[in-house]
Amino acid sequence: MVKKEEQEEVNSKRPEVRMDDPASVTDPLFAPYHRTVEEMEAMPVIEKTMTVCPECKLIIPGTIYKDGDYVMIRKFCPEHKWAVEKYWEDYEMYTKMKRYNYFGRGLDNPNYLGQGQNCPFDCGICERHHTHTGLANVVVTNRCHLSCWYCFFYAKEGEPIYEPTTDELDKIFRNLKAAKPIPANALQITGGEPMMHPDIVEVIRRAKKAGFDQIQLNTTGIILGESPELAKQVKEAGCGTLYMSCDGVSPRTNPKNYWEVPNAFESCRQAKIGIVMVPTVIRGINNHEMGAMINFALNNLDVVRAVNFQPVSLVGRMPTRLREKQRITIPGAIKEIEQQTHGAIRKEHWFSVPYVGGINKFIEALTGEYKYDLSIHFACGAATYLILDDNNHIIPITEFVDAAGMVDALQTAVNEMSGKGRLARKAIAVKTLLGIPKFIDKQKQPKSLNFSKMLMNIFLKNDFNAMGALHSKTLFLGMMHFQDEHTYDIKRVEKCDIHYAMPDGQVLPFCTFNVFPEVYRDKIQKQYSIPAKEWQQTHANWNYRADKYFRDVKKLEQDPRFLKTYANMKDFFALDINGGKAVENFPVFKPKPPVEQKVVPPATEKANAA
Repeated sequence: MVKKEEQEEVNSKRPEVRMDDPASVTDPLFAPYHRTVEEMEAMPVIEKTMTVCPECKLIIPGTIYKDGDYVMIRKFCPEHKWAVEKYWEDYEMYTKMKRYNYFGRGLDNPNYLGQGQNCPFDCGICERHHTHTGLANVVVTNRCHLSCWYCFFYAKEGEPIYEPTTDELDKIFRNLKAAKPIPANALQITGGEPMMHPDIVEVIRRAKKAGFDQIQLNTTGIILGESPELAKQVKEAGCGTLYMSCDGVSPRTNPKNYWEVPNAFESCRQAKIGIVMVPTVIRGINNHEMGAMINFALNNLDVVRAVNFQPVSLVGRMPTRLREKQRITIPGAIKEIEQQTHGAIRKEHWFSVPYVGGINKFIEALTGEYKYDLSIHFACGAATYLILDDNNHIIPITEFVDAAGMVDALQTAVNEMSGKGRLARKAIAVKTLLGIPKFIDKQKQPKSLNFSKMLMNIFLKNDFNAMGALHSKTLFLGMMHFQDEHTYDIKRVEKCDIHYAMPDGQVLPFCTFNVFPEVYRDKIQKQYSIPAKEWQQTHANWNYRADKYFRDVKKLEQDPRFLKTYANMKDFFALDINGGKAVENFPVFKPKPPVEQKVVPPATEKANAA
């Protein structure tokens, strides 16, 4: 048996990718990277922005432009010259999503006074920011039991340990709840691996007490899979969702936790915790399994609530050709899903996040009260819902709801309500709502769902329990593409609503916190960290390797939970009602036959003993 100190850390090895493939030179996928300056400057300009040089981080102008079907961003640094990167891989979808882009409201009490003239290097959040905190991230430790090669950060050999006390975390929670006019209400407890914080259950309990209605854990699920009882404690403390890494449905694509996912699912079933599967999508590594991941989620719809794909953010230094090969954008990922599901989930089924902002604006105009405002930049995220009907028919929500038409009608009503009194606003609202059914195709609507009634409850009663009922019958599909130095667009940062909160009171957009770690994440955390030697003195027998998880594959593959999860999967897309074509790269799992135990005859046994 291999000793722990001789084993390789889980998911620490970058898969080999050929960069000398001659076909890649002529592949249309890479052509936009290799235009001449004259060719690039002749392309139609979409808009101008400010960005950064990926080498020296100098703030420089950027141009977003159309190159055939692609949307690209180019920039020129006096020292490092031209840099070009893919922004979106579908111009038609880009223009469609852009239509619903709008500015939300920022904070009445920003924690950084100033206009962000040096954005993104004077962030905090400032008066220039256009959104409140939609989801607050709080790092509770930088220790992790894995060493994933594409991870933003975890404590490496010799680095200090960042692990705030519960009192320090209380201070962070109070700061987030003090934001005006809309305090943070959704909290993601993250790391590192947050389950490694020794007081994680108490941390969740305190977050709930601070007033956060939605609390989720950003985790690998491994620790909770090993301890169903701990999962129940996490649920009772106030955490309702596991935001769980899951990069594929095969050992090759998901070396992180392929063998442990079944255990995590079972623990969450028992504890009644919903799971959001979170695949980091890397072209050439796991993009070919996106359809199969959706099918995997549909097979576990009793516990899986969503699949939130995250096209990889290529931060840090890497060879240019490798970056080009591994880059995938939101529409690139959506096209993969359309192909792999044979059109059952098509690109027209997706909408940008600001679409649903129209619903919030309508309720706000009707009630006169501030509501959560989903006004992030249209290029940051996309989503759709799949309803699995009683006969296993997969129905994307935009197959029976004209989302664009409904949002336009709601916006017209919002405009009419402006400056009107309460009774007049209500009259406009009633008239608008009476017209909502025309945007719903009852012939295509799932028999198990009354969407018109659900919307009425939301609009007139502010009853969001109806959304909970929708979630129990659906699978949410999301896309969230965080930026890196190559794709950086300051207009996107100004509208970010996923924020990190720090012990010093700073609240930072995701794409400043992680893209410029030397300015924010690492610098701030270092101030509140404990040097490794000092940590070791107060934590007996601790070292970095002792934190790491090492798996026993044979034992895991013989676990009944493993066999239950992978050996009995249904291919929903192969059903006639869903097109009758098997989802691409559907993993057909064949259990390994049990190892036969050799029975040694007594006579031989005595001879061996002698």
